Amino acid sequence: MKFQETFKKLVLSIGVFTLMLVSTTLAKAQDYKFKVHNNTKTTIKKVLVSEDGKKYGYFDIGSGIAPGRTMELVWDKSTNSESCTQYFKAVFSNGEESDAVKFDFCEEGLVLEFN
Repeated sequence: MKFQETFKKLVLSIGVFTLMLVSTTLAKAQDYKFKVHNNTKTTIKKVLVSEDGKKYGYFDIGSGIAPGRTMELVWDKSTNSESCTQYFKAVFSNGEESDAVKFDFCEEGLVLEFN
C-alpha cells in the first residue's frame, strides 16, 4: 500500500514538472520580439530576415511602418529552432532595399532603427 502511494506521488510530481517545463517553453517562444523604428522619410513596406543571408523570409507588417513610427514584431514559433543571429533588411515603398545587417534578435529590448 505504501509503495502505491509513493508511486502515485512520484507520477504526480513528474506530471507537474513536465507541465512546468512545457509552460516555460511556451512562454519563451513568445519572448522573441523586437522593435523597428523608421527614421527615414519613406514607409517601410517589408521587413525581411534570413539566417544565412541568402534565403529571406518576412514579417507581416500590414500596410507598413510609416516615417517616424515604431512597430513591435514577434517571431513566429516556427523559427524557435533557428539561430538568434539573423540578417535583417527593409524594403521601402519606393522599391529600394536597405543593406542586410546582422543582429542578435534574442537581445532583450532590441530596437532596430533606419536612418
